[in-house]
Amino acid sequence: MIWNPEAECATREHRRRMQLANLKNLVQRVYDRVPFYRNKLDAAGIGPRDIHRLEDIEKLPFTTKDELRETYPYGLLAVSRAELEEVHMSSGTTGTPVVDAYTGRDLAAWGEGMARTLSMAGAGRGDVIQNAYGYGLFTGGLGVHYGAKAIGANIIPMSSGNTQKQILIMRDFHPALLACTPSYALFLAESAREEGVDIRALGIRAGCFGAEPWSENMRREIEEKLGLRAYDIYGLTEITGPGVSSECEAQNGLHINEDLFYPEIIDPATGRVLPEGEKGELVFTTLVKEGTPLLRYRTRDITLLFRDECSCGRTSVRMHRLFGRTDDMMIIRGVNVFPSQIEEVLIAVEGTDPHYQIILERGDSHLDEMEIMVEVQEKFFTDETRGLEVLRGKIEGEIKSKLGISARVKLVEPKTIERSVGKAKRVIDKRKI
Repeated sequence: MIWNPEAECATREHRRRMQLANLKNLVQRVYDRVPFYRNKLDAAGIGPRDIHRLEDIEKLPFTTKDELRETYPYGLLAVSRAELEEVHMSSGTTGTPVVDAYTGRDLAAWGEGMARTLSMAGAGRGDVIQNAYGYGLFTGGLGVHYGAKAIGANIIPMSSGNTQKQILIMRDFHPALLACTPSYALFLAESAREEGVDIRALGIRAGCFGAEPWSENMRREIEEKLGLRAYDIYGLTEITGPGVSSECEAQNGLHINEDLFYPEIIDPATGRVLPEGEKGELVFTTLVKEGTPLLRYRTRDITLLFRDECSCGRTSVRMHRLFGRTDDMMIIRGVNVFPSQIEEVLIAVEGTDPHYQIILERGDSHLDEMEIMVEVQEKFFTDETRGLEVLRGKIEGEIKSKLGISARVKLVEPKTIERSVGKAKRVIDKRKI
């Protein structure tokens, strides 16, 4: 189901013309209205008149999350405060929020992006959508909400948490689509089973899951336990929230809304733009954002771009589902590892549940050590100890074979690891203590 054929199925030539026009306008606007960017562009020796073709975007300086924190609260505002209709923000480890401010047209563009997302998952007018993303300053809940309104769906604004009531709503209202984090989807399935509710029989056709990296194996686990098709969606508060890119029915990469956001892949170490198909850090420029537009924002997310023809008919560039983030990449004795890679190994081993936690420590020999707590299915704890030892050895062997690192695996009973209604906390790094 294509929501906006004109935008989503445009020829590449037409799309590039529109992108260039919007880029020129954007650079002029931020130069005229945002002192932060005027100073940054002057320091880089580039101005609005230097943008003649799309490739000239590479001359523009990057914007980082630290700079967004440093300009809190309104240092990146490109309109008067009277023109704003909504403000969202997220906090990082420093506690200083990152602000995203929206005009009315920004909210309409956000709803448009999310309308495409929900349509790609098969949702349409009259469908019931259960929205279990958090409402408030977090962008997830309202992003889905605005998209659902745009397509004429019947939205249940559950927000996150209150798991028993989530299951009650599913049982009584039979939503066509569920929206939440992938880890919470699995928690819902687990909780429903404990309450004697067969969630697979409730008729949920699809789920839009995002806000945290998740693996292909986890997708299969979700689809099996909830009886739906699981779609990966992507966005981030800094540039609008969800609705930046989404999977279609082909489930082969996430279509980026290129009329709204210009994507690049760079080498995270050098900043050099990489060719399509090479893995690196994802960078976005907000082509039409009015409230807090961003030039070449470094997302820290690791992926790649490709333009293979898609069976759905959309012509937009696609991004591979995230491999991880530059700031969640673990370096273990010189080997780069992402939590999602460990997840892939764990879920592929029969007998484990998709709940795990990684603990990093520095041992007596001053070398990095990794312990992985893995929940094991109930039946394994009723078997003899030897069965657990065999399973533990198998997991450690698979991690060593596929990732090239050694790890201690600790098998724990179901529900030992704390559940989260939002993003799951996968890594505890004690090396910094």
